[in-house]
Amino acid sequence: MENNSLTIHEYIQPGKRVHLVGIGGVSMRPLGLVLQGMGLIVSGSDMNSSVSTDELIAQGIRVDIGHRAENIIGADCIIRTAAVHNDNPEIAGARAAGIPVFERAQAWGIIMKAYKNAICISGTHGKTTTTSMVAHIFMAAQTDPTVMIGGYLPLLHAGHRVGSGDTILLESCEYCDSFLNFFPSLAVILNIEADHLDYFKDLQDVEKSFHKFAELSTNGILANGDDQNTIDALDGLDYISFGFGPGNRIHAADVSTDWRSFDVICDGEKYCHFELPVHGQHNAMNALAAAGVAWIMGIPGIAAEQGLSTFHGAGRRMEFKGSYHGADIYDDYAHHPGELAATIDAVRTMGYKRVIFAFQPHTYTRTKALFDDFVQQLKRPDIVVLAEIYAARERNTIGISSRDLLEYIPNGIYCATLPQVTQTLSELAQPGDVILTVGAGDIYRAGEALLK
Repeated sequence: MENNSLTIHEYIQPGKRVHLVGIGGVSMRPLGLVLQGMGLIVSGSDMNSSVSTDELIAQGIRVDIGHRAENIIGADCIIRTAAVHNDNPEIAGARAAGIPVFERAQAWGIIMKAYKNAICISGTHGKTTTTSMVAHIFMAAQTDPTVMIGGYLPLLHAGHRVGSGDTILLESCEYCDSFLNFFPSLAVILNIEADHLDYFKDLQDVEKSFHKFAELSTNGILANGDDQNTIDALDGLDYISFGFGPGNRIHAADVSTDWRSFDVICDGEKYCHFELPVHGQHNAMNALAAAGVAWIMGIPGIAAEQGLSTFHGAGRRMEFKGSYHGADIYDDYAHHPGELAATIDAVRTMGYKRVIFAFQPHTYTRTKALFDDFVQQLKRPDIVVLAEIYAARERNTIGISSRDLLEYIPNGIYCATLPQVTQTLSELAQPGDVILTVGAGDIYRAGEALLK
């Protein structure tokens, strides 16, 4: 990781030209738009054209498809995602030309220093949903926040928002220690599991990173008191705990069997009551975290209630896409076994006859490292349609395939291409079914093609 934190502020200034490598990414796209809004001249590149790059171009940002050294000519500095390495031609070209290269997280870190309150929401799972919930609450309270979410939030018609208030809400990712570049006033930790094992050595290494992140916070830590890994990671630190256990300072009472209705108790007093439009115990936990943030920040409980009464999920988080031959189609970003478990648990409460699960594993290293856990979860749906692994930032040096998972999944069907996934789903669909397209890659295209 580049260590240019002391100098990046010199380049995040109106009139400077900044080039973003990987500009179509979920947090690079809003970064580009925020920097443009601050008066910088923004350009960028990405390997593939997408809805994200189309949006950037429509906003007047030059986007080159493909990475080439000539793309950076005229740039004052380069910002890259953690997935872009030194052998990238634009990074190599910048180094040769003496153009400074910064990490995406460093840029967000500098931006958040301009705010009195920087609420940084981290965790292996639930970051996008919880940040979105907090955004709903703060918007209901009319605090005019700036928001950065790693996904699409219908309320904002985008994944980001530039407000004029004194608060910024940021989804904060641990991959490559990115969130250690941030300056949180309130650090939120939703949960911790072994993930991103192409970067971290093991669970203990992940926990060390979260401990360092929590130590950065200037005005408090809010953390999941029901999650043992989080408790272990924060050993020695003071924090406010949330969870369903009554020993937490923020906990739920009178919880309905479907997890959608409950009171939020903060330090022994009722803060608010939720009737959630979203399903699943995991979303109830996310809502508890969001309520905890609001309570700590002095937001009235009625604003928390109003905010979450209109929250129907962020994009690609159990997002209803439509119906085909009587089957309802949802799309979900889950790509870790823990997330698959939460998604399957949630959909089981929704009353469908059959659960058809079209899953696209994300990265070869994750599939190999968590292979047995993936198998355990993929045995649960009635039918599993396995797409080939989505490479993302990796090359398949391991020699692993979704076919390897199929050997252990008796209810599985393998499809080498997304059109084959769509065709298989069209043959399977029956009234009363729920079809989920699941994964962090482009599996959503299979469901969208089915609806067309």
